[in-house]
Amino acid sequence: MTIEQRSAVHNFEPALVEEIQKLGSERQLDAGEELMRPGMYIRSIPIVLSGSIKIMRQDEKGNETFLYFLTEGDTCAMSLTCCTAHRPSSVRAIAEEPTKIIMVPAEMMDLWLQKYPSWKNFVFQSYQHRFDDLMDAVDSLAFQKMDQRLWRLLKKKAALQEKRYVYNTHQELADELSTSREVVTRLLKKLESMGKIKTHRNRIELL
Repeated sequence: MTIEQRSAVHNFEPALVEEIQKLGSERQLDAGEELMRPGMYIRSIPIVLSGSIKIMRQDEKGNETFLYFLTEGDTCAMSLTCCTAHRPSSVRAIAEEPTKIIMVPAEMMDLWLQKYPSWKNFVFQSYQHRFDDLMDAVDSLAFQKMDQRLWRLLKKKAALQEKRYVYNTHQELADELSTSREVVTRLLKKLESMGKIKTHRNRIELL
């Protein structure tokens, strides 16, 4: 998707689209490629044009937990906050699949907030959507058992490409849920016995 097509969704003014095209730089990420990591200072604001990026929270021991996905038209609220407050990132952002983004210079954020109403709406909506995602992640961690969290993650991954298949190893799923591969393998067998999934070589089918 081009920035012109994506801007139509957010009703960006033509002048804003022109500035994004002029000042922004497009970047292609391979699946698994890291865009952001804890401690990294953010110099540009990413807007997803196609594909998806997963946001992970990492503890002091290096264990990670999945928070939410960024998909077409999204930006990372963390990058917006880091840019305005000049703070390092506290999350890790990784391409879930081949992903195309456009990087907008951070110094333009304040200017565009004053200059373009559509950009202000875009920023506020991004904060709201990410807050909702975080509440969903907190609810999952606090109130759901591991099998429920795994099922939630599988559904989110399948929904990204509007397909029934998830192409992740048991270890990758375990890393995203901050648990062991053995636990994920056992829970996948449980979900399969319940008729929710069917496991194949190198992929998981949601039924």
